[in-house]
Parts: sequence; structure tokens; C-alpha cells
Amino acid sequence: MYGDEATIRRILTELGDTWAVVGLSSNRSRAAYGVAQVLQRFGKRIVPVHPKAETVHGERGYASLADIPFDVDVVDVFVNSALAGAVADEAAARGAQAVWFQLGVVDVAAYERTRAAGLHMVMDRCPAIEIPRLTA
Repeated sequence: MYGDEATIRRILTELGDTWAVVGLSSNRSRAAYGVAQVLQRFGKRIVPVHPKAETVHGERGYASLADIPFDVDVVDVFVNSALAGAVADEAAARGAQAVWFQLGVVDVAAYERTRAAGLHMVMDRCPAIEIPRLTA
């Protein structure tokens, strides 16, 4: 299991509230769109990260994590597993406190590197499923 209950709770309730959502675009049929909406509903500031740098849910988008001109607390990763490790490494390099790989996004080596770098990490889980359960 890559994300024990204590880590999930810490990320969702104790860490900062700025979440970069990598892979978030204005495409309403994509899971990232709905998950970002749920995160906003629970008080998180979402920051869309997508090559198109679109504004989504009223928040300005950026083409990459490196382009965001302010601190990000959690990096929520919606890219495929083959690309996710590089995103996790970039999150660690820019000082994020946590990385969250969405359902189906699995990279064990990236998980181990991210944890070794001192970040909290959850993999193959969905914050939109977990947060209502923890804050109810």
C-alpha cells in the first residue's frame, strides 16, 4: 500500500492548501477536472498544470511546475505512470511538501525517491474519494 491512512490524513488536513494539479485542463470529461472541483469545494486552491496552460475552475494555468511563481504544497499527478516519476522529482526539487499519484498512476521507484527526499507521498489513490471521508 502506497499511502497509509496517517499520510493521507496529513496531506489532506494538515499540509498547506495549494495543490498543483498536473494534467488538469478544461476538458470536463477528464477525471482531473472533477477531482480539482472537489478539492476546491473542500477549501484547496488548485493550480492547473498543463502544456496548454488553460484557466480552469477560475484558476490560472501554468505550462509546467517550474512556471508557477509561488509555493505549492501538494503536487497531484494525473499524467501516465511513465511520466509521473519526472513530475515527482520536479515537485521535490521545487520544495513541495507532498506528491499524490492518482488512481492508476504507479511508479514504485518514484515513490521511493520522493519519500527518501523527505516528502509525504500517496500513490494509486484519489483525494476526491479520501477527503470527504476524512472531513465528514
